[in-house]
Amino acid sequence: MLRIAVPNKGSLAEPAADMLREAGYRQRHDPRVLVLVDPENDIEFFFLRPRDIAVYVGAGTVDAGITGRDLLLDSGADAVEHMPLGFGASTFRFAAPADRVRALADVAGRRVATSYPVLVGGYLRDRGIEAEVIRLDGAVESAVQLGVAEVVADVVSTGTTLRGAGLTVFGEPILESEAVLIRPRAQATVPPGLEVLARRLQGVLVARQYVLMDYDCPTALVEQAVAITPGLESPTVSPLHNPGWSAVRAMVRRDDTNRVMDALYDLGARAILVTSIHACRL
Repeated sequence: MLRIAVPNKGSLAEPAADMLREAGYRQRHDPRVLVLVDPENDIEFFFLRPRDIAVYVGAGTVDAGITGRDLLLDSGADAVEHMPLGFGASTFRFAAPADRVRALADVAGRRVATSYPVLVGGYLRDRGIEAEVIRLDGAVESAVQLGVAEVVADVVSTGTTLRGAGLTVFGEPILESEAVLIRPRAQATVPPGLEVLARRLQGVLVARQYVLMDYDCPTALVEQAVAITPGLESPTVSPLHNPGWSAVRAMVRRDDTNRVMDALYDLGARAILVTSIHACRL
């Protein structure tokens, strides 16, 4: 039975559960449940703290897990990323008062507060910058005001919280993070069950990103229409009962749907229909 660690709380917990549910796996309804067996899919889920998941995976206690790329790298665990999962995106950056620190080189010799000391320490060492990294478990934006540090390194979305603390983001992003499926580094071969899980999750990602588009098109214009909707492999083209017309079906990126429909209509296509994809295998 495949053993998978998933976040029990935090910003990754609900999206991870939703994705697994869409992939056809059982998920808990009670947050107090710590272990859930899905016998139909021969899989067992362990609900753990997101920061601990990489440690369990690296130790081989579980076969794989879902956590953040930032947490994986900060853990120092013997685990590797198997595939990105397309949710939980975040950007990790340095910030400091603009009148004191304006570039990465200015960090040298200063104190840097962060909740990710391994990640930040490694980033600075790789660039030959010596600084004191101070670990805090939260609210690192207050570290400068309280005199604990002169620079902070934290997840940045809008930057509103940092600006409220009188800090300005500087330098290139330390890391672009998102939720990832991870596995032990020492795993010689990927277990068949993990391949099935990854394939299902990939199917969910594609289903979220694409829709099916069907439309009728004058046969003389099919080549031009197909250039607008090339699909993933190639669109399906079938003759209609009405001579001179063809039916076309193709996968189209969801965020491009309306632009494609407008282009097809202007070309002469009609009866343009869009259908959501609930699951797929490519």
